[in-house]
Amino acid sequence: MVVEGRAPDPREARSAAEFIALLRVLKDASGLTFRELTMRADAVGDVLPRSTIANMLGRTSVPREELLAAFVRACGCGPTEIEDWLGVRKELAVHGQRAGAGDAGEDEAGTEEEAGEASGAPPALRSPEPAAGPPTGPPPVRRRARTFLVAGVSLLVLAAAAVTVALLVRDEQPGPVPVAGPVAGRTVQIRSVHSGLCLSEKRGTDSGRIYQVPCDEETIPAFSLRPLGDDVWRIVTDHPDFGVGCTGIWDGMREAGALMQDQECGKRGSAEAFWIEPQGHPVKGYRIRPAHTHLCVGAKAGSSKRDAEMVQMGCDGVDLGSLFSFDPVASDTAGG
Repeated sequence: MVVEGRAPDPREARSAAEFIALLRVLKDASGLTFRELTMRADAVGDVLPRSTIANMLGRTSVPREELLAAFVRACGCGPTEIEDWLGVRKELAVHGQRAGAGDAGEDEAGTEEEAGEASGAPPALRSPEPAAGPPTGPPPVRRRARTFLVAGVSLLVLAAAAVTVALLVRDEQPGPVPVAGPVAGRTVQIRSVHSGLCLSEKRGTDSGRIYQVPCDEETIPAFSLRPLGDDVWRIVTDHPDFGVGCTGIWDGMREAGALMQDQECGKRGSAEAFWIEPQGHPVKGYRIRPAHTHLCVGAKAGSSKRDAEMVQMGCDGVDLGSLFSFDPVASDTAGG
């Protein structure tokens, strides 16, 4: 639950990047972990996977409306606050930038002050003006200083807007996504370079079969990597229903086309060990090769469609179809 007085005001955001930063502040103010946020969302019928939260808070563009509503509701925001968040999100999604909450009041104050000066009406607490007479001394410079200040702030706002628009355009346009290699103990999403989809089991099944699904959906189990030496790794899994296990090839089969599967560790010998090899200069991705066959892991028939099953296949000619990235996720998503 958001601690009173610590919740940020979304209307302070002028750009998508500032909006995401305020969402991170909101999460910190709630005092809740990703796991707890997911459970709170489930309790009211919202869908808010932990991996999706981590991805949302790491982006530079505004999240989908339904995702934002579920997140701020799970953080403890009420209906009025949720509407504030959604309203700001809509402005940023349409225009790319907006005026912050503090800007309007300052502009109004400046307008009133200048109007008072123009009309001769004395603003509150203004010192009495001397009787009319020939001006003496140097002319006042306050208005010029204000002009310079406004001009400087305007330039900064324009520069920030340009950066924001560039980030939004870059985020919306397709392009190569950086790849990440294996790091011991780090919780990752395993993403296919070919399809842009991530490895996952299907919720509600116990087969352990692995498919590729959109990375911003819930991916289970949580994957991490354990080095076995000589560039060989074990892919360790932490399933929300079945606990810790290992990824391997179904029943230790050696044939091409054998399915990739999550199961208890220690049942398939070297079929639970994988070489993870960088490919290309610069690196385009990493091959995952079962140690017992030296084949390559990839989507069945080289498919780039969601829900395609992951199998072992020959490595010749598969290129991007068998290249993967081990994208890190926030530390407290580990273990589901």
